[in-house]
Amino acid sequence: MIYRNFQGLKLSALGFGAMRLPVIDGDDSRIDEAATFGMVDTAIRGGINYYDTAWGYHGENSEWVMGRALSRYPRDSFYLATKFPGYDASNWGKVKEIFERQLEKLGVEYFDFYLFHNVCEMNVDAYLDDAKYGIYSYLIEQKRLGRIKHLGFSCHGSMPVLKRFLDAYGKDMEFCQLQLNYLDWTFQHGKEKVELLRQWGIPVWVMEPLRGGKLASLPPEHASALKALRPDEEIPAWAFRFLQSIPSVTMILSGMSSQEQLEKNLATFAEDRELNEEEMQTLLDIAEKMLSRGTVPCTACHYCVSHCPMGLDIPHLLSLYNEHAYTGGGFIAPMALSALPDDKQPQACLQCRSCEQVCPQQIKISEVLADFSQKLGG
Repeated sequence: MIYRNFQGLKLSALGFGAMRLPVIDGDDSRIDEAATFGMVDTAIRGGINYYDTAWGYHGENSEWVMGRALSRYPRDSFYLATKFPGYDASNWGKVKEIFERQLEKLGVEYFDFYLFHNVCEMNVDAYLDDAKYGIYSYLIEQKRLGRIKHLGFSCHGSMPVLKRFLDAYGKDMEFCQLQLNYLDWTFQHGKEKVELLRQWGIPVWVMEPLRGGKLASLPPEHASALKALRPDEEIPAWAFRFLQSIPSVTMILSGMSSQEQLEKNLATFAEDRELNEEEMQTLLDIAEKMLSRGTVPCTACHYCVSHCPMGLDIPHLLSLYNEHAYTGGGFIAPMALSALPDDKQPQACLQCRSCEQVCPQQIKISEVLADFSQKLGG
């Protein structure tokens, strides 16, 4: 196992994510405890010392199971992370209640790492409204009391959301967990987010390194290009090597659901094998080709916006459309759209086509927004 330094701690570069644990009969809320215990044992033997769970994972059962699995080991032999579930508006006023319950579920007296979970468009106002909800003040107080050793946040939001959160709380954030991989380096503006965090001196924790499994296998033509460069490297390992090549990445979390996946990841993280310039460019070229399928080529020039009688933020909507189309659904686009009023949603498009008359990319914007609305069930 390779390790990274963080404030004097020696963290395994690979973290054990507890969002995709093995389950029984395909029921996400029924975790296979025997299989999970076996995986935790293998992870411990393999040198993984960072374990990441959250309130909502596996129907709110992940914390219970991970608590039992890790209780078999000395508390100072691993680092434990969990999160405040601010993605759900019903939780915003319950930070104390939930925090105390999490300590009980995990069977510990403190958390090594604790996060504001999923800072995004739909909850950033609540997170920043400390007078009303007190989330920030409570978590800062728990850190002062030693019940949180290190405080950070995860973010699926846009760059403006990330900037707002950092402007308010960045001085107190010790790490940031981002969805990052060689697709999202450009697709989700990962490169710009990493640079912004670097300016704040905040290291990056990575979630979704394999993009929900999409990067675990590639079309034959792309796999062949990578095999020509590194014949001995497995395709999933390329995603991890990409992240190992980014200096500010400290922790790479993988939500492993089988012993086989865990063992393969342990083999990958037995050594650092950063990408050279040719390998990095080849990987980014592959990402560009993958992303060109099913998405629209918006460059965010904003010419369309001034011609829209509804004042729609068309580049933003097209960006969300691309995410939704490429992913085949998912939560990111609906989550971001939930923060917009009805008259700024895709279905608010009047189909007047005024925007299309000035689009340099000749995108059929009215058709795309109609398709987006249909995909969303509107």
